[in-house]
Amino acid sequence: MIQRINSLFPLWALLFSIAAYTMPSIFIPFKSNITFLLISIMFFMGITLRLEDFSRVLKQPKIIAITVSLQFIMMPLMALFLSKSLGFSTELLVGMILVGAVSGGTASNVITYLAKGDVALSITMTITSTLLSVIFTPFLTLIYVGQSVPVPTNDMLLSILKMVLAPVVMGVIINYFMHNIIKRYEPFLATFSMIAIVFIIAIVVALNQGRIATIGLITVTGIILHNLSGLTSGYWVAKWLGYDHKICKTVAIEVGMQNSGLAVALAMKYFTPLSALPGAIFSVWHNISGAILAGYWSRRT
Repeated sequence: MIQRINSLFPLWALLFSIAAYTMPSIFIPFKSNITFLLISIMFFMGITLRLEDFSRVLKQPKIIAITVSLQFIMMPLMALFLSKSLGFSTELLVGMILVGAVSGGTASNVITYLAKGDVALSITMTITSTLLSVIFTPFLTLIYVGQSVPVPTNDMLLSILKMVLAPVVMGVIINYFMHNIIKRYEPFLATFSMIAIVFIIAIVVALNQGRIATIGLITVTGIILHNLSGLTSGYWVAKWLGYDHKICKTVAIEVGMQNSGLAVALAMKYFTPLSALPGAIFSVWHNISGAILAGYWSRRT
């Protein structure tokens, strides 16, 4: 039953987005809880990890380096290109860059499993990009939007340490001492993460309810293209380098599915609610596209 609830994550995200758009007053008071919700997500990610998960980086360094390079080089570049091409405002540009400059999302591990990809490799990639995001995300944001808006790089770095690294490390430590108990309740931990990200999406949609009608369609178009560029480049770069179909699927999902919850939290803390909108829409869309792709790949022999 709990697995079924978790598998319907894209539907919950869509339903809560609609609820937030039609009844924004319910969700707006929770604005100050976005950081706490993100910390909870990262903690639940960490608590499912073991120390040996980190050692896998040494076993497949090449493909991990390729994936991380695509995430931190291609994704922000594509965000900049699409934002300029579609005439996005500075606030939306900041939001797009933040989505492109963050690490891979934890939902990628679930989608990889459904797509019959390499789950262990996906987890390793997510861990690696999450740890690297502490340095890369603030400095990539500075490089791409520092000329347009002030970017508090040092403050962002400290925030990512608090919001990402600290809860992940704490989760790993708890797993080390309580692994048997954690393993028993792992599906419920995934449910808690899902609830947290759905609430983050709903809060951001509620805060931008008045603007979505005027900028929604063009913004959604840019975000869909951003996600599809990640999925496509991830698959075909890996294919061009000679990796098998299973690895190519894994890389595609990891590059195309970003930690948009972190992008939302950073936008809300250091920029504007409008800058958080691309991350919120990306959260909904990348799970829908990932689920569709996983369904297609899982049926192919």
